Amino acid sequence: MLKVLNEIKPSVAEKKAILSTAKHFVSKINSRLTEGKAVLGGSVAKGTWLKGDYDIDIFVLFNKEYKNEDISKILETKLEKLKPNKISGIRKVHGSRDYFQINQDPYNFEIVPILKISKANKAENITDVSPLHTKWVKKKAKKKLLDEIRLSKVFAKANKLYGAESYIKGLSGYTLEVLTIHYGSFSRLMENVAKWKKGVKIDVEKHNDGLNRSKKGPLIVIDPVQHDRNTAAALSDKKFDKFIGLAKKFNRNPSLEFFKRENVSLESLKGAVIVKAKALKGKEDIVGNKLLKAFEFIGKRLKEEGYEITKYDWEWDKEALFWYRVKVKTLPKSYMHFGPPVKEEKHVEKFREKYKGKKLQKKDGKIYVNLERENPNVVDYLRELLKNNYIKEKVKEINVLE
Repeated sequence: MLKVLNEIKPSVAEKKAILSTAKHFVSKINSRLTEGKAVLGGSVAKGTWLKGDYDIDIFVLFNKEYKNEDISKILETKLEKLKPNKISGIRKVHGSRDYFQINQDPYNFEIVPILKISKANKAENITDVSPLHTKWVKKKAKKKLLDEIRLSKVFAKANKLYGAESYIKGLSGYTLEVLTIHYGSFSRLMENVAKWKKGVKIDVEKHNDGLNRSKKGPLIVIDPVQHDRNTAAALSDKKFDKFIGLAKKFNRNPSLEFFKRENVSLESLKGAVIVKAKALKGKEDIVGNKLLKAFEFIGKRLKEEGYEITKYDWEWDKEALFWYRVKVKTLPKSYMHFGPPVKEEKHVEKFREKYKGKKLQKKDGKIYVNLERENPNVVDYLRELLKNNYIKEKVKEINVLE
């Protein structure tokens, strides 16, 4: 694991630079702020960030008397005043409470207004709890454990398990921190994940959760600072199963390859049917979920049309690539379109009326008619499918690559 750590752990110089930049930025905000206090948050504050990761989270804690005020608007006004200090391009991101992003190459700052609370049950918004998460991780994760957390994060990132966003349905950084702290190391995490069954519960602080059914899932990780919250609620069954499968493989044969993300290229997708799409403008989680829906819709329609998909996936960076490997790229022009069972006379009559003029035939207790495909070739079929309004509403641009 030492070789992996050398590649993912920030150097002493990098640590010094990012912490100095972050503290300087926090100081600038506080110089304009009388209503509250800006503090460093996220992985930089916890000491769990990865080499080359220049995302810096800053939380602006407003005092409780601002509970009924628009603290996003107050913060926006303060940030605008920083512009003369070479702070450029303030971007407002809309959410349950608006927050802000500022890019100062190579650093990306995310500035989030929150209410200052001492206990999670006092939160008005989920983000209000974030400093409590930071405090808990800093208390529990001693120096050596920070590197173990880094290994867990890189493993998840490399295998597309990282991210609680709705279009990823994976594990958040905080959940991975909690799991690694609970098991004590990355290797012990892998040993235990391999034994997981659906519904496994991790309750580090032994809260004896008060979760309602909607918050449960294949994995339950009780938030150490908020007993009624499952930090792994976003994890899908598919990603849960994938995590277990990967852990079993890793335990059998630990390899550096588990920590390297396979870069998808057009060359590596040779033979696949590829669709390229551009996302709409907006919040990443929202537009990413729209891309996911478009990807799933295309896959579903391909299967309904009769194409046998052997493998499919998608990637999203600046542009999205949807790819589908199909067994046969050109289907027969004619195909059997099945209707209801023969014994369901009422439905058979409706089917007969719908396909008036077509010869009705029977097979395996059902009636069917022979129909002809307009586009038996998969590329031609996709060109027509991409004109569908459902897809067009989900993306900015989309086309089939040949």
